[in-house]
Amino acid sequence: MTSLAWLMPAALTLGLMGLAGFLWALRSGQFEDLEGAGWRAIEDGEPTKTLSSQDESGDRHA
Repeated sequence: MTSLAWLMPAALTLGLMGLAGFLWALRSGQFEDLEGAGWRAIEDGEPTKTLSSQDESGDRHA
């Protein structure tokens, strides 16, 4: 029974810390671009120009 006296507050403290961490990440914009990071991880090579900038400069390769 004495173990419940410290396990319950410890569980509540850890839960509140997790909730605080989630709310901090939500407010700081960590979840704004969910797909971008995944695509950047599997992308080969250097980032390329956008399609609109390639059309304007005329150096588009087929």
